[in-house]
Amino acid sequence: MQKRTLGRTGHQSTVVTFGTYAVGYVEQDKADRAIQLVLDHNVNHFDIAPTYGHAMERVAPWMPEIRDRIFLGAKTAVRDREGAWRDVESILKRMNVEDFDLFQLHSVGTMEQLDLAAAPGGSLETLVEMREQGMTKWLGITGHGPHAPATILEALNRFDFDTIMFPLNPAAARDAAYREVTTRLLAECEERDIGVQTIKMIARGGWGDGEKQMNTWYDPHREQSDIDASLWWVLSHAVHTAPSCGEISLLPKVLDAAERFAPLSGEQMRIVEESQRPPLPLPDLAIPAAA
Repeated sequence: MQKRTLGRTGHQSTVVTFGTYAVGYVEQDKADRAIQLVLDHNVNHFDIAPTYGHAMERVAPWMPEIRDRIFLGAKTAVRDREGAWRDVESILKRMNVEDFDLFQLHSVGTMEQLDLAAAPGGSLETLVEMREQGMTKWLGITGHGPHAPATILEALNRFDFDTIMFPLNPAAARDAAYREVTTRLLAECEERDIGVQTIKMIARGGWGDGEKQMNTWYDPHREQSDIDASLWWVLSHAVHTAPSCGEISLLPKVLDAAERFAPLSGEQMRIVEESQRPPLPLPDLAIPAAA
């Protein structure tokens, strides 16, 4: 699998990261098979958070064996300094690790959330203290939702984060406003050598009022050809790695697509964008209704 330098961290991350949400809702034996699968594909970057069900407990038994072989990124969604420290201590215990490579403010998708995390006594202070104490090498910020790119752009004005993470997929690119702010965010990161991680890369639409058919809050592409097109479109941008999807049954297809990746031309990217026909829109991910 191709590797890219994750900005100023210098880490050569595989273009697909193991998004551990996928193993947070399965038993250990099934999680073990999934973890072995990603390792067999030489994935060397794991992304985890305490809100991913039992993902930390599923990954923890593997840590003594693989910790020195992976780039470990973790997160806190707590917004105050003291609460974030308690969260960090819990994560260390649940993960069976002593430190992280990357620690991130999690799901900062609006200006209101950014204000809380960056305020005096906010959780950003916890991250800075973690780096000072050698508990993490790098600091990042992640965001979900239609306002995530704009919020992260503002966050970069307030603090020099080493990495970012936000949603990017061809279905959302059909929204002109989302596309424009995403372009500005990617340009800012390239100029400042900030590592770029993109999530929700195989989202095709929303579930509406119907029952979710998979363990993702968005409706994902399912066919290999559609997953190929969506992931290759994402990786043809100035991004470094894309965490795999939260649906464990699709993990083999995502890994397969990643191993066969080749950059798309501008015309090929346009064709992928125009091929998107969301069964249902997903405003919370900036995915509009089908044209």
